[in-house]
Amino acid sequence: MAMDMDQLRRIFYEECRENLEVLERELLALDPEATDLESINTIFRAAHSIKGGAATFNLDEISHFTHNMETLLDESREGKRQLDSHTIDVLLRGGDCILAMLESYENNTEYDKSERDAVTAALNGIIGSDPSQTPEAPAPKEASTSVQITSGTEEWSITFTPHLDMLFSGNDPVRILREIHALPGGADVICDPSGLPDFERLNPEQLYLRWHIRVDGHVPLDEIEAIFEWVEDECDLLISRTGEPQGADVEAEVIEPISSLQLPEPEDNKAAPTTPTDPKQTAKKTNKPSAKSDANVSSIRVEIDKVDNLINLVGELVITQSMLAELSSDFSPERLEQLQSGLEQLMLNTKELQESVLDIRMLPISFAFNRFPRLIRDLSLQLGKRVELVIEGESTELDKTVLERISDPLVHLVRNAIDHGLEIPEVRTQKGKPEIGMVHLNAYHQGGSIVIEVSDDGAGLNKEKIWQKALDKGLISEDIPLNELTDSHVFNLVFAPGFSTADHVSDVSGRGVGMDVVRRNIEQLGGNIDVQSSPENGSSFKISLPLTLAILDGQLVKVGGQVYVVPLISIIESLQIDSEQVKTASGVQLYRLREENIPILRLKEEFELGSCGDDLDKKLLCLVEAGDKKVGLLLDELLGQQQVVIKSLESNYARVTGISGATILGDGSVSLILDIQGLITQFLARVSDANGHIAAA
Repeated sequence: MAMDMDQLRRIFYEECRENLEVLERELLALDPEATDLESINTIFRAAHSIKGGAATFNLDEISHFTHNMETLLDESREGKRQLDSHTIDVLLRGGDCILAMLESYENNTEYDKSERDAVTAALNGIIGSDPSQTPEAPAPKEASTSVQITSGTEEWSITFTPHLDMLFSGNDPVRILREIHALPGGADVICDPSGLPDFERLNPEQLYLRWHIRVDGHVPLDEIEAIFEWVEDECDLLISRTGEPQGADVEAEVIEPISSLQLPEPEDNKAAPTTPTDPKQTAKKTNKPSAKSDANVSSIRVEIDKVDNLINLVGELVITQSMLAELSSDFSPERLEQLQSGLEQLMLNTKELQESVLDIRMLPISFAFNRFPRLIRDLSLQLGKRVELVIEGESTELDKTVLERISDPLVHLVRNAIDHGLEIPEVRTQKGKPEIGMVHLNAYHQGGSIVIEVSDDGAGLNKEKIWQKALDKGLISEDIPLNELTDSHVFNLVFAPGFSTADHVSDVSGRGVGMDVVRRNIEQLGGNIDVQSSPENGSSFKISLPLTLAILDGQLVKVGGQVYVVPLISIIESLQIDSEQVKTASGVQLYRLREENIPILRLKEEFELGSCGDDLDKKLLCLVEAGDKKVGLLLDELLGQQQVVIKSLESNYARVTGISGATILGDGSVSLILDIQGLITQFLARVSDANGHIAAA
């Protein structure tokens, strides 16, 4: 049988990533003052495996590059050279280069050869140095985007091409152009609409324009770069000098953020890559890869016990099917009891098979948590802070799809905790705190959900500062004093688009982009996020998510003649309304239950199915919650409970607020599944707007 080389190559790609994870994990754990020989041997074996596998598949660039790393590690394991902190930094950058080359081979794309050459030179410099001397570490070199610039004196020429999905991250090219115009001497901006598609193919949420910009040549290059710094991984950028060149080409570097929140590109209307006509003026993106960032993987490894269990269940199902087939071929009324028993067994087998298949999709959250030691190491060096990472619950399992989509929001929360939350060592010492700040990641199951907490022991959220910023941005009314707002109302303002309390913009955060996307991504998963904070004791962001996006336990309800599914996990209780407990305040009906006033959400009117009438006595109220918010859903009828398979509406229709998907019931009819978080958010926002309260809360 012919050997499938493509399949073997895919296996090598997976094994290479695993070896890169080992290499990075062991390097991060190394103590330069007391290097462990077993750890160095483990790192060496990982590098050796990558080199050998790459050579087998003629991936010569990876093989030759890894050879230098292997040589350096071989000197260390033989006791000839100590791995100091600078050498560890270079080896970590080497792992990043290998991953970039690997992805280049996989996707048939280019990678940043300048970074590879720089790391190769650094490795050769260490190998060629005297092992008895500890070399001085050069100034840290950030990941960069190379832009070829010809020296001149007249003006800067800039071509700014946003990617199609830039708006999804909260960035806006208008803000960029406004800042460009604010530069000394202003700017000459020409819009290029040549990328616009035919009208019937135009997506109003995507960007098709590019801009050609000219700026006064006396403006320093770093001022121009700073304007585009936040969006450099969401655009193609070309900066060059106009006029006659007066010297050799100069390479400028644009500092790249350690990580950024990205949303998946829509499947339709993807732009074809642009090929520059002049290779000298190609602006290449150099996104820093991470071997551990691949919660989004094309395959998963499954424990053999799970596979054996699945095979056994299929065997049981086959036996039950054979029994039912025999009954159907020779059925008589006296065999009815046998038929009922067989159907019950079929139901049991099907349920167990369903649970077993879902179990195969469950992955430990360590796939997402494992990226953070490296991220925190890089950020702490960049920001001059000392940070300790504490991880708990890394073996907690959740569905692969949920894991893929929660990874980037977690990165943003951790970056914010380090940049905004934790103080520099000098300030912590003045406050009587340990110099080393703590970031805590914890995951655990709670009911039918998984809870992920990101907390720190930093300065905490400043309520007065948040309130003042919200006033300045018009998010709250000037009529509402701070003392009338709950902590929850104030803290939720940080999720408003464009909101930031940073005193200055850094290449890590501070532009007010991200937290709104974090909340939106979490809510799209059917989850919610809650914030708690106290002055000088730090902050905690608590995320609650469903374990899987494939199946849920639901309560069937009838409203206006339609059947809907309410997720059981969102239901507190259901009751008949006592009209004496119904009050009206600011135009909103409230139900008084155990010293608590709960807003009544009329589903029939919400979905425009007709009026509920004024008489609510003896009608049904289903109390639901999302996060710390509760409402009572006014229903016509409560039906049965059952597990339902979730089908997405977005792939064929569009996203509808308050609806998370659809399912097919036993009678073949289609029923919509309610998105409780979306319903509550939309309802309370509408009520708040109508009464002049906080729309963002």
